[in-house]
Amino acid sequence: MKTEESVRRMREGRLYLPGDEAILRAQAKCLEALYAYNATQPSETARREALLREMFCEIGARCFVEPPFYANFGGRHVHFGNDVYANFGLTMVDDGHIYVGDNVMFGPHVTVATAGHPIDPELRRAQLQYNIDVHIGANVWIGAGAVILPGVTIGADTVIGAGSVVTKDIPSGVVAVGNPCRVLRPVGARDRKFYFRDRPVDLELSDIR
Repeated sequence: MKTEESVRRMREGRLYLPGDEAILRAQAKCLEALYAYNATQPSETARREALLREMFCEIGARCFVEPPFYANFGGRHVHFGNDVYANFGLTMVDDGHIYVGDNVMFGPHVTVATAGHPIDPELRRAQLQYNIDVHIGANVWIGAGAVILPGVTIGADTVIGAGSVVTKDIPSGVVAVGNPCRVLRPVGARDRKFYFRDRPVDLELSDIR
């Protein structure tokens, strides 16, 4: 398979050869900035911001990514909105594109994967791969250790429980947990009164704005 065809098929979500030399060269170049980012000191906030702008396809204002951060293409195919927070150990298998809305929070050691391989053993032996984009809506909280698989869309204002494996789309405004991840309940009136179990919300939003 020629390089041009591999690159085209990669972008179209079709089977392709990820070991193509031109693809590997482009990937290696992206990973240089990722290595530099993970080597920064906590005090180097300006350098971190500059590196994220270099690394990511798009990144909004006031985003914070706690090192170490891992990404197959160093974030080259990642799109962050504003006010995105990623705790340490975020892994983005960004061979395909990953779209993240405003005010999204990632707990520690979350994985977002766009890449997959055929189930058929002969196709897999040929080292074929496909990439399907992932979409995460605004104001989503993804708990620690969750895994989001290729092609998934998560709606806005949803909470994904820690350790969940998200194999299918999750709608907006729900709490979803488990392996495979399923909707547990809608986000509702009780969530506005209690922030954790029976602990009441004891302040007004106007007090902190």
